[in-house]
Amino acid sequence: MWTLNTNTPTKQPLFRQIISLIEQAIENGQLQAGDRLPSERELSQLLKVNRSTVVHALNNLTDRGVLIRKIGSGSFINHQKWGLQSQPLINWQSPPSVLSQKNDSYALKANQLRKEAQITHKPLLDLSNGDLPADLLPALSLHKLSWQELLHHEQGEEASHLGLHSLRKAVKDYLAKSLKLSVDDDQILITSGTQQAIFLITQGLLKPGDAIGIESPSYFYSLPLFQATGLRIYAIPTDAEGITLEGLEKLINQKNIKMIFLNPVFQNPTGRVMSQTRKQELLTYCYHKQIPIIEDDAYSALPFQKNIDTSPIKKLDKQQQVIYLGSLSKYLGKNIRAGWMIAPKPIINKLAEIRQQLDAGLSVLPQLLAEHYLINHATTHQQYLQHTLYERARQLTTWLTEHYSDQLYFSPPPGGYHLYAKCLQQKPADLNNLLESFLQQGLIVMRGSEFGDSPYCLRLSYGHFNVASNLKR
Repeated sequence: MWTLNTNTPTKQPLFRQIISLIEQAIENGQLQAGDRLPSERELSQLLKVNRSTVVHALNNLTDRGVLIRKIGSGSFINHQKWGLQSQPLINWQSPPSVLSQKNDSYALKANQLRKEAQITHKPLLDLSNGDLPADLLPALSLHKLSWQELLHHEQGEEASHLGLHSLRKAVKDYLAKSLKLSVDDDQILITSGTQQAIFLITQGLLKPGDAIGIESPSYFYSLPLFQATGLRIYAIPTDAEGITLEGLEKLINQKNIKMIFLNPVFQNPTGRVMSQTRKQELLTYCYHKQIPIIEDDAYSALPFQKNIDTSPIKKLDKQQQVIYLGSLSKYLGKNIRAGWMIAPKPIINKLAEIRQQLDAGLSVLPQLLAEHYLINHATTHQQYLQHTLYERARQLTTWLTEHYSDQLYFSPPPGGYHLYAKCLQQKPADLNNLLESFLQQGLIVMRGSEFGDSPYCLRLSYGHFNVASNLKR
């Protein structure tokens, strides 16, 4: 982590590069609220710069409130960091998301490659894209529906604040059939997707300053809404079976964790599946500690083998301590936002009321499309996705093995969308050369730093992989 990229030309002075390094580590979860930085002497040795340069950078961050410096103890990430912006001045021409990319040469090159592909129509394999590609979308068609009928649905009683009753029934039947998960109608809240569900949870069940635990790595770290709503994020270590109980216990003993967020089946980005034993152990432990679990289940319908246990933690939940989030965006595409939340009735009603107060209601059309999909297409389409994604994952692993086995370590994904690889040579120059090799072939990946992990890890979303494009043979 403590490495300046000296291989890429930059006009930034060294102290500014150190500031950017620390800010980016905070943004992607590598540095947490309350973490202690190495000493000034240690940082100067790690970064290979003068100590005065380190002091200049730390003074800047301290003046802006990003760091707290304690005499005799060192420099710490401010516990109030959720109220801070990494950029101290408003710049309408360059919002924070743009400013954070200014010194990221790979992100700039990837964006340029996307623009060129749009203009020249050259083949582009954007494996950083976690959405379903257009050629895998289902062919949905509703019976002829007039504008007046849509308005009737919007204004009618069935357009409940919980979502269309017919869609809630379709979700109930779908969960019972596919996951053997039994729920009541009044435990289902229709959402516009997982991000709306998480937003409602942060607004209704948490408050600014609350500490939450998130498995590491996780796509949750790429969502800005946690810090935007004033929450403190703490990483929970994982192994091949998911969250480790030892890591969770250590964190809970140190911090007052209010809630944990996880994605146990075909986890994003690692593709791991939490074992049944670990699910039960986690559920039991969190029950004794009275810590709710938010379970995001976006990929469980996409196993590549029948013997993989894709059952959710919610299925084991006897004490109503798990809030279960489902979504169809990974099956219907990013433009049809439809999902659901399963929780105890009082929570469902509370969050539905908050949504009404925020005037963040639901459009009827996506709900009707989601209902049509669940009733008429889900089974056959998901079987098609399982087969096609498996084949594309196989092609990707074969290609990587043939051409990059001396640079990357990975395991064949068991299902879902993503392959997670680790660089064997963990030096900036080696990583830059690997990424440059990908870009020259029109291939873009996501780095682990986007998920609170090492930049020497890479996520490749194989749904967009096509071995027939201009790749190494």
